[in-house]
Amino acid sequence: MKNKSIGTKCVQAGYTPSNGEPRQIPIIQSTTFKYDTSEDMGKLFDLEASGYFYTRLQNPTNDHVAAKIAALEGGTAAMLTSSGQAANFFALFNICESGSHIVSSASIYGGTFNLISVTMAKMGIDVTFVSPDCTDEELEAAFKENTRAVFGESIANPALTVFDIERWAKAAHAHGVPLVVDNTFPTPVNCRPIEWGADIVTHSTTKYMDGHGAAVGGAIVDSGNFDWMAHADKFPGLTTPDDSYHGITYAEKFGKDGAFITKCTAQLMRDLGCIQSPQHAFILNLGLESLHVRMPRHIENAQAVAEFLENHPAVTSVSYPGLKSNKYHERAMKYFGNGGCGVVSFELKGGRSAAEAFMKKLRIAAIETHVADARSCCLNPATSTHRQLSDEQLIEAGIPAGLVRMSCGLEDKEDLIADLEQALN
Repeated sequence: MKNKSIGTKCVQAGYTPSNGEPRQIPIIQSTTFKYDTSEDMGKLFDLEASGYFYTRLQNPTNDHVAAKIAALEGGTAAMLTSSGQAANFFALFNICESGSHIVSSASIYGGTFNLISVTMAKMGIDVTFVSPDCTDEELEAAFKENTRAVFGESIANPALTVFDIERWAKAAHAHGVPLVVDNTFPTPVNCRPIEWGADIVTHSTTKYMDGHGAAVGGAIVDSGNFDWMAHADKFPGLTTPDDSYHGITYAEKFGKDGAFITKCTAQLMRDLGCIQSPQHAFILNLGLESLHVRMPRHIENAQAVAEFLENHPAVTSVSYPGLKSNKYHERAMKYFGNGGCGVVSFELKGGRSAAEAFMKKLRIAAIETHVADARSCCLNPATSTHRQLSDEQLIEAGIPAGLVRMSCGLEDKEDLIADLEQALN
């Protein structure tokens, strides 16, 4: 069975125990690993043999779970990080350096916007933000001679704009650079960006993949499709010898399938140490095993909530790609086949003060700086996750001050609607 379904991969991929071995992925809660000789360990440091010597770089528990996520996304290699923010930073910094430039969708999570526009700018990496609804001419104009990556979110958090993966991938490839897509909200159950041309896929595994608000984490998946050597002058970190690692040229030694993740592990994880703990990886795997069962329920609830809100007089607008009235509905049907996730964003009449008053009245959905959980939750991004943005930046990102982001959990949809109704009234 070469082409297993996504549900079977959620349950089975990444770990196959041998005779007499643990059925569940074991938690290897050890910082170090013992070897009989220095020669044996030396082969690991030279990347001549596979194995483990220090958990900051790699751990068996983490690698089993990363392999499952790679299988779900259709990639060739993957790694876990300490958070989704670390995953996005590693994915971009692995191919960018001082003097590089990034083209990014303007409609992305506020923390990622801040990471690229402020923190990475201090490292000498420039960015041009482009509306996800831009024309082909506007997208083309954003590229520069020093552009090294294109970035977007398959479904933006919290604006819920749907990223046109295929179009942006073609633009990136025309300029010889990879497309990096954060696929946190749809998850590979509903969207596999690699199939539409994405080269690198990232996740905040803290969200739907975990699904229970128990473990912070991130993941990076390499498609194995981007030919680094074909654009060697743009990516010297991958195509020229790494003096900090025995002069290895990653793209030559590990090819398209393994160069990106190997460099990311051997270099960035070595130096920055944003490792996911084995305990968190174990918890993440428990969430992955039910991901294909949970996602349809999240979407069912979100669709019902969105339809209710769309017809309520206190609501100015509702953003959910599953609604036929939504401007991204056709695109959502193309990439997801449904609404894509369980998150609904809506704007209340009365702006920020109305949003705050409404959320105080909710009884089932809690106010949390979280999303994509088994339990419903909500927040006003302008006063929380995106409060670092100016009013102009909020508008550009599609996040008006009165916007409420609601993550529909696994409760009965009738109860969620009743809770919304009493709070609105």
